[in-house]
Amino acid sequence: MDELRLNKVFAGFLFSALLLMAGVKIADVMVPHQELAENAYVIEVAETTNIAAAAPVDTGPEPILALLAGADLGAGEKLSKKCSACHVFDAGGQNKVGPALWNVVNRPLGASEGYAYSDALAGFGGAWDYAALNAFLAKPKGYISGTKMNFAGLKKPQDRANLIAWMRAKADSPVALPSADDIAAEGAN
Repeated sequence: MDELRLNKVFAGFLFSALLLMAGVKIADVMVPHQELAENAYVIEVAETTNIAAAAPVDTGPEPILALLAGADLGAGEKLSKKCSACHVFDAGGQNKVGPALWNVVNRPLGASEGYAYSDALAGFGGAWDYAALNAFLAKPKGYISGTKMNFAGLKKPQDRANLIAWMRAKADSPVALPSADDIAAEGAN
């Protein structure tokens, strides 16, 4: 091996670096850098006075009481297939990953016998009425922060109404459908 080979390689790198620096300097002389007095493309931005007032307010899920009377129980049963991996809907059914949901409409929250609810749901209070079921099925973690239920929710109001109507029928004596006054009161809120 030639003793000067390493020197030749180093000289090649050094020459390349010097050539690059000379090229940059020559380019800067030929095309000098100039600051513009103003931007070449002016973008008009409208002034806003109160951004917070224009922000959308989360009003919760859409009302479904009016949809319950005409709900499709067959469609609700189809939707319940998603739930059956964690819940059972039969009378006397055993709890699975989630609690048994027989007689769930108007049952107190956190009241399924033998099921260990999360602290958030057990301490929430109230009952699984139509409004609570609607809000919970729309976005469980949004309605009860800290719940163990890992379900994204049902976005369509008709889907929630179909499922709730089907769950209503899964009871020893189904709860009455909402009255016209209940529907009008929900629409006013």
